[in-house]
Amino acid sequence: MRNPTIAFTLTVLLLSACSAPGEERGGDPGATGGVGPLTFVTGRDTTAYLQPLLDGWNAAHPAERVTLLELPEAADEQRAQMVANLQAGSDRYDVLGLDVVWTAEFADAGWIIPLDRTRFPLDRFLKPVVDTAVYRGKLWAVPYSSNAGLLYYRKDLLDKAGLRPPRTWEELRTEARQLSGRSGKHDIGGYAGQFLAYEGLIVNFAEAVQSAGGEIRSSDDGTVTMDADKAKTGLDLLLRGFREGWIPQEALTYKEEESRLAFQEGRLLFARNWPHAYGPATRSPVAGKFAVTRLPGLKGPGSGSLGGLNLAVSAYSKRQKSALEFIRYFTDLPNQRRLLTEGSFPPVWAELYDDPALIKRFPYLPVLKESILAARPRPAGPNYNQVSLAITSSVARALTPPFKESSDDVIASLKSELDELNRTRG
Repeated sequence: MRNPTIAFTLTVLLLSACSAPGEERGGDPGATGGVGPLTFVTGRDTTAYLQPLLDGWNAAHPAERVTLLELPEAADEQRAQMVANLQAGSDRYDVLGLDVVWTAEFADAGWIIPLDRTRFPLDRFLKPVVDTAVYRGKLWAVPYSSNAGLLYYRKDLLDKAGLRPPRTWEELRTEARQLSGRSGKHDIGGYAGQFLAYEGLIVNFAEAVQSAGGEIRSSDDGTVTMDADKAKTGLDLLLRGFREGWIPQEALTYKEEESRLAFQEGRLLFARNWPHAYGPATRSPVAGKFAVTRLPGLKGPGSGSLGGLNLAVSAYSKRQKSALEFIRYFTDLPNQRRLLTEGSFPPVWAELYDDPALIKRFPYLPVLKESILAARPRPAGPNYNQVSLAITSSVARALTPPFKESSDDVIASLKSELDELNRTRG
């Protein structure tokens, strides 16, 4: 029987993929006008840190007050709602909080405006995150937060068994099988990431492929490249976990929040998640019992997916001058510090990762900086929606029991589909 959750998610993606892109608006960067109250639209604020930051702006700019409009937690649903608004030419949204992989698509469609580089201190930002905001040589957004996946692990249980945190997938597999599940020493799940059929599945698959020495990458013109053998190796890393049981079947229903809760409630030995899960874990039953390290690879630390949020100005906003000033305020150094200290989200200012006081409070910062610098973007490009649909459907099919289709067939089919998208893009 077909998984209804997967079917629903893929239907949403398919419907939004059928939308034709708009005409590119490549006007002069910074050629904007209009002031007044703003609407800032972004994904759900799961740590309740945003409103106090907005209150600071609103107190100083009573005529340009910002209203926060929260969209669903899942990135796919956020994108679908934003696209529906922008395709209608609505001026309801002024500032858009975009997943870093949407920059090229939104710019190519003419939904956001180009920005003047000189108005932002980009030279003080981490370079990989700046690259996510650039498309065809123009700056289309300003990085607000970065992200790279981390491996959360139960330090207390590994220490008790005399084990070190895993650096490779084989070490992860061995330790998970030794300490978790019915045959292990503890009644606890082995490993989980985000394996529901949504954007998180693409992230986890891309990281597995990168850990196998491969890549899924879209260049600036939208070309997707994928080495089939290395992609198969990456898929097999995940598939073996489900078949052998050290990745619990329940993980097929996990997004970020479900996997975060499973780990902090003591139901997982290892969990892949973003840095924002660290803060809540320090106030949970596993407080003082866990630590983080880089994601595993084949022969050493692997490469995570570069995540984060970029702030862009809607091409239909009638208050673009105010929107730009708000973005300047929201991405300045003091607010970047608050982004970390109050929201537990990775900032984009490089110097914050080397601040001794912050490292004392957030001991994972050095590991996180290494992870961000080693991370790679997902297959971004103007046709990202079609690419993400192809990847999500293929990987979900492979990981869902009873595992009837071989990984060779899944990857061959996916490679063919991506090649066809390359030929027909634009």
